Amino acid sequence: MIWIRSLIFSIGQWLFTIVFCTLGLLTFPLQPHTRYGILTNWAHAMLWWLRVCCGLSFKVTGAENIPQTPSIVLCKHQSAWETLALQLIFPPQVWVLKRELLWLPFFGWCLALTSPIAINRAAGREALKQLVTQGKDRLAQKFWVVIFPEGTRSPDGVLQEFKKGGFILALHSQHPIVPISLSGSHRILPKRGGWKIQPGRVQLTISAPIPTEGLSTRERDELIRRVRDAIREHLTAREGGLLPDSAVQNPPS
Repeated sequence: MIWIRSLIFSIGQWLFTIVFCTLGLLTFPLQPHTRYGILTNWAHAMLWWLRVCCGLSFKVTGAENIPQTPSIVLCKHQSAWETLALQLIFPPQVWVLKRELLWLPFFGWCLALTSPIAINRAAGREALKQLVTQGKDRLAQKFWVVIFPEGTRSPDGVLQEFKKGGFILALHSQHPIVPISLSGSHRILPKRGGWKIQPGRVQLTISAPIPTEGLSTRERDELIRRVRDAIREHLTAREGGLLPDSAVQNPPS
């Protein structure tokens, strides 16, 4: 039954995506926030379809910690599920993502209309400058900025190394960081699991925002530690919550 339900979901997903994104291209002349408000309905529909077809539900804890002003969301990354759920939970947002995603037919074209920060990962320092410049611009436009500090999905749920880009943006913009923990999504939508979707429930926990106002770039490593600790606090031992610091090293400056 899992295979059948996953197949039904995949067929429905592709049919809906092609139709929705074709119509979504008509939002091009609209203002960025208006475009986002329309296009994010795709993510809402996919979460509903996942629940109906595959029995995938979720629980959010800590919603009261969401600030009133635009912030930088640093979220643990386990599967594609959180890319949908964060759009339902948080105010209008933009994503830091690899630019190749914008080249995908239909989906990528509409993704480009949501004002993402699409970077060339191979560009090194130039990509970091782009992240800071465009990130500050999006925050000034009252968008939230969503970043996965691990850079890629964790296949086993264990917390991986943190990239420095999101922290540098936070320090340069002086906007707070909202740490997000996840438990369970890697088992439901595994990184190397193909299109087979397991039923279950994901736990998403929103920690209290960490202010960056008044901090300098010299305090980046301490900021990384605070955010990692906040995320690890709500993880199980298997997912990295109880790993020693020596097991998760930060990249060099």
